[in-house]
Order: sequence, then C-alpha cells, then structure tokens
Amino acid sequence: MSFGYSVVKLVLKLKKEKQSWSTDPIDYKKKRKQNVLRPSRWLLSGSTFQTRKIDDTSITSITPKNKSTEVLFFYCHGGAFVYGPTREHWIALSKIAKGAKATAWMIDYPKAPEFKIKEVTENVFKAYLEAIKVFDPSKIILIGDSAGGNLILTLTQRLIKENLELPNRLIPISPLIDASLTNSKIREIDLLDPILSYKGVASAKKMLAGDVPLTDPLISPIHGVLTNFPPIHMFSSEVDIFTPDQELFVAKAKKEGVEVEVIEGKNMPHVWPILPIMPEAKAAIRKIISITKAV
Repeated sequence: MSFGYSVVKLVLKLKKEKQSWSTDPIDYKKKRKQNVLRPSRWLLSGSTFQTRKIDDTSITSITPKNKSTEVLFFYCHGGAFVYGPTREHWIALSKIAKGAKATAWMIDYPKAPEFKIKEVTENVFKAYLEAIKVFDPSKIILIGDSAGGNLILTLTQRLIKENLELPNRLIPISPLIDASLTNSKIREIDLLDPILSYKGVASAKKMLAGDVPLTDPLISPIHGVLTNFPPIHMFSSEVDIFTPDQELFVAKAKKEGVEVEVIEGKNMPHVWPILPIMPEAKAAIRKIISITKAV
C-alpha cells in the first residue's frame, strides 16, 4: 500500500465515509453536498467546456487545449444514483481527456429518489443518441464508475437489443453489476471495504428501482444478454463489495464471447482510479489513456 493510499484511507476514516454508507435510508441530501454540477476551468486543468441539457440530463463537453483526436469519452459518473458528479469526477475526466488528447462528455443524469431507473436509463440513452450525431460510434468509448459503470453496461445492452450503433469499447470502473446485492460474499467484504457498506447501497438502489425488480437487467446488467458486447476493460478493486458480482459478470461475458480485460487494484478500494494523490490512481489513469490507442 502506497503512502498516498494511506493518506486517503485516513481521510476516509476522518470523514466517516464508511459510516455514511451504513444508514438506511441513506442520507442522500448530505451526499449531495459533494456535488459539483458546474466545473471551473481551473478544476479542468485549463480545458474549455460547454454545458447543455437533453431532457433531464446536463451534458458537459470538455475540450483540452491539446485535442488532436476524434475520440469521445462518454462518461457516466458514480454516486449510487443519488448524487454527483463530484470534484474527483471532474478532475479525473479532465486528466483522461488531456492525456488522450480527446473530447470528453460528463453525463449528469437525473438522480433518485426524485427519478427512477426507467427515467435515468432513458436519459442516458438519449444522451448517447446525441453523441452519435456528432461522433463516429467507432470513436466513442463509454466510461463510468460505480453507478455510472452500471449505466454504460445497461446502455450497451439496450443498443444491442435495438440494433443501434455500438461504441468502440467500454471502461467500467468498480461497476455495480447486480442491484439485488444477494451475493453471499458481499457481507464478508463489507467488513474490509473502507468506503461502501451493504446497508446504505441497498437503500439507494431501492430508492432508484421504483416498481422495477432489483434483478431486472435494466438495473442489474448481469441478468441481461452480453453477446455482441464491444471489448470491455474493467477496473476492479480487491476490497470492494461490488467485486464478487463483477467476477461473475466477467465469467459470463467471456463465456458469451466478449473480449474482457480486468485491471485489478490489489488492496485497492472502490473507484480507486479516480481517488486523489494515490500513485495507483495515477497509473490507472495512464492505463485508461493508453486504451485509446486501440480506437
């Protein structure tokens, strides 16, 4: 474990991050105090940005000064479907865009409990339809962390089902795979996970689901068809309650003929590639940037 991660763990402990995920119902209003809904150029390392609305979604297009490729990172941020994007999301995405010399879109979709999963996924779908008006789908990379990782997987399943143009590849970071959270290994890892806890995560998913069963593919992509998926580069974490279901998802995807690369964070927590100051996160960002070479 690096010194940087030791510092992050201390900060998480002082902020009582684990405790904040241990309540039912989850205090989503308190979580939203972390929201940064409109970035500054300083936060984006000097990149320019423009924001527009598509239905209930804000799409912020980030353009680095050194942009030289036609690649688009279509980014769905995490936050348990109840909050975000946060400062960490903007910083990580701007670093990716700058490093890859590419455009990036931050997809700030509507949140639970005010909106339910059908509305959220419909908004993400419409944002993607907007993206393929501007960018060649073969140049689009879907990327998302946690809840956002879930959304890019369910979006791809819908695109396949409706025979629409697919993105080049997917980069899910610590994605939620099964909203029912019934995997028996989750409770074991909960004791080690320094960020998430079963109780709060389950509460948020119930807020989101509405009348949709938690095992429905609309909210739990592991229960959907994975055949014909583009290549997947999944970042997983060793001490993350979502990892057991990610392992099942990867096994199913490979069985259905999907090309999958797993980048495992040894001793790393949930969404480690976007956490601050950690050398492990910096290496993960470099890895994400390198993936664009295949596009």
